[in-house]
Amino acid sequence: MDETEHRSPDAKTACGFAALIGAPNSGKSTLTNALVGAKVSIVTHKAQTTRGPVRGIALIGESQVILVDTPGIFQPKRRLDRAMSAAAWDRAGDADLIVLVIDAKRGLDESVIPLLRHLHQIKRPTIAVLNKIDLVSKPELLRLASEVSAQFSFDQIFMLSASTGDGVADLTAYLAAAVPPGPWLYPADQLTDASLRQAAAEITREKLFLRLHDELPYALTVEATEWKEFADGSVRIAQTIFVERDTQKKIVLGAKGATIREISIAAREDIAAMLERPVHLFLFVKVRGRWGEDPERYRQMGLDYPKGR
Repeated sequence: MDETEHRSPDAKTACGFAALIGAPNSGKSTLTNALVGAKVSIVTHKAQTTRGPVRGIALIGESQVILVDTPGIFQPKRRLDRAMSAAAWDRAGDADLIVLVIDAKRGLDESVIPLLRHLHQIKRPTIAVLNKIDLVSKPELLRLASEVSAQFSFDQIFMLSASTGDGVADLTAYLAAAVPPGPWLYPADQLTDASLRQAAAEITREKLFLRLHDELPYALTVEATEWKEFADGSVRIAQTIFVERDTQKKIVLGAKGATIREISIAAREDIAAMLERPVHLFLFVKVRGRWGEDPERYRQMGLDYPKGR
């Protein structure tokens, strides 16, 4: 059988979904990338970087674990916030296994306690991951593990650092054994279910988050408007960055276009590395007032459009 074909139950394969939930900046995207062994989810220092659910595909022996990196769950204020929070809980309810990721440095703060309460309503096998253990002392970590155990009856509690890789192997082995028997849903060499166009747009959005400050990154979105492959193997990609106001457009462009050039160079390098081919990237900035109220934008992000305001 070709390695890129889906395995059958006769091959004693296993396959299942693990939903990673947690408060913003708990390290879900970094953990997803560590488990997959490649960058499939964008990572920044800003909260709520992940918008729609991102599926990373980890192949562990004969087990295929589909990791659903969900948006950080927080008290929603805007329509987009509500859609992101609803998506996270929806994916958790549909998964074979729930992985609650907790920032060990922050501990059980006001962002985590509501999640623990909500977990009681979801009847799914659930494990806790105390992430960022490289930032806390061992006594603090043991105390936190005890507090977490008292809040919810987890099937297992793992302590790890997604950024350094310490402890990730133990979680990987657990997930491989936890998913149910069955054929793989994706080819062996596929790392994410996102299209190349989507992945490239997400890379650009990551660079925007890293380069811009304050609330501006939350007021923009990126869409691929052109994707043309040439005979020499290179690809021309045009992307449009939509903002809500003219003042935001000026910030994204920067003085004499300096900011957008920096973002374009950084994004092009990462996209070219992902595609393993030369990339010609062209970024355009347009004003689309209230794009966050457009149901089509939600569909493209993999989110349901919430009713009401």
